This record gives sequence, structure tokens and C-alpha cells, in this order.
Amino acid sequence: MSNTSRGFTLIELMIAVAIVSILAAIAYPSYTSYVRKGKRATAQAALLDLASKQQTYLLDRRAYTDTLSNLGFQVPKEIEGDYTFTFPGFDAASVPLAFVARAQPSASLQSKGELTLTVDQAGVKSPSNEIGYWGK
Repeated sequence: MSNTSRGFTLIELMIAVAIVSILAAIAYPSYTSYVRKGKRATAQAALLDLASKQQTYLLDRRAYTDTLSNLGFQVPKEIEGDYTFTFPGFDAASVPLAFVARAQPSASLQSKGELTLTVDQAGVKSPSNEIGYWGK
């Protein structure tokens, strides 16, 4: 009878750890990019919802509002702290009636290349020519 023990040697274990580390180093950037794009898509959908609520508010009150709470708008839980929704430069007395809704990414998302999203009363969206924004 042979008195050999069964199991992994230290070299085999280190090779397995090295392989897992290499795979994780390759997969992590792809994962973070996927999460960032998912947050962007959620922000775009929320911005379109906000514009729709503005149009409904206009039909009911013959004016736009600059207050999110007047519209009953809630920032989706998935992007709380990641995007700030505002109506920059709002002028209630403007003729014709107009608004621009903006979703400003957080500083950490901006450092990763995320751009500010906007939509106006005519449905014009920006950034309009960037790949990955507004279905492009």
C-alpha cells in the first residue's frame, strides 16, 4: 500500500488563484460599464417621464412648473444620488411656454465620462449625437 495523501499542492492552488484573479481583472471593468449604462438608461426613462408629467401639468394649469413635487415626480431608487433632476433657467413667463428638464450625473459618474441629459418641451434630447445616449 502506498502512503500518498490526496489533495492539491500549493502550486496547483496558486495557479487556480492566479487564473481567477486574471478573469476578475478582465470582468470587473465590463461589469462597472454595464452598471453605469443601466443607470444612464434609468435616468433617460425618468427624464422622459418628467417631460410627460410637465406636458400633463401644462394641459391642466396652462403653465409649466419648476418644482418636481408639483409634478408628483420621484427619482427612481436605482439612481438616487447618481443623478440630480432640475429645470435649469426656468422662466414661467416665457412665451411661448417652454421648459428644459435636466439630469445631471454625480461627480463620480462625470469622472467616468457620463454626460448631462436634457429634454425640452418639444422632445429635443441631448446629447443627441453621442453613442450610448438616447438609443444610439
